[in-house]
This record gives sequence, C-alpha cells and structure tokens, in this order.
Amino acid sequence: MTINWDAFTPWTSLAGGLLIGLAVSLLLLVNGRILGVSGILAGLCKAPRMSWRWWFVAGVVISPWLYTLVGGAVPQPSEQSIVGIVIAGLLVGIGTRLGSGCTSGHGVCGLARLSTRSLVATVLFIVTGGATVYVLRHVVGGL
Repeated sequence: MTINWDAFTPWTSLAGGLLIGLAVSLLLLVNGRILGVSGILAGLCKAPRMSWRWWFVAGVVISPWLYTLVGGAVPQPSEQSIVGIVIAGLLVGIGTRLGSGCTSGHGVCGLARLSTRSLVATVLFIVTGGATVYVLRHVVGGL
C-alpha cells in the first residue's frame, strides 16, 4: 500500500475537524440538540416546515462553493456510475436507521459523551466500511 502524498491534506483536514467541532458545539449551545446528520434529515422528512434543519442542509450544500472562494480545491466526484452512487446512498440510509444514527451522531457526539452505545456503533461502522472496501476491491474486482 502506498500513500498519495499529493492528496495528503493535514491542514485542511484539521480545519474541517475544527469546523465540525464548532458546528456540534453551536448546535448544542443554541438548540440543545445533538448533531446527527441522519436525524436532521429524518426531521426534515417528518416536519418539512422551515426550521434550523434547512439552514444546516443549506450550509452543507454551499460549503464546497464557499471553500473554492477562499482558494481551496474541492475533490472531483468519483468515476462511479450514478446508479452505484444512488444504491450506496440508500444502503447508508438504511444502515443509519438500523444503527439509530450515523457517524456524525455516534462518532462525533456520542463518543464525546462517552456513550457505550455510540462506541459500539462507531466500531461497527468502521469494521463494516473496511469489509465493504475489501470485498469490492479484492473479491468482486475493483468496482
């Protein structure tokens, strides 16, 4: 295995982590809510009225554009087919419902609260992701 040092971005990764931490903290301070993206999206589906959730989703959508305004380069989408991307998105959505949350809810907020349930969920996310990559690259043949 080799590391692509051209794609290694420790400073932008650190900045992204700090922004995620800031968003988590602000949501907790302002709304008293734990940040979990799957819960935010589920809340939009249940009660689609205008709320803070729409502002959150708008921020997620426009943030790559804002990043390019300050000189950052946004990675280009993968060469996967749109069908594969849609299937992957649906599987992730099903997984977040089965796991009662996503990596942002469990991995960021749950671990920070020392939740055992979130620790188990996060370990399962990582193991399942690793197994999926292994199967797709080495068993199925490089999908």
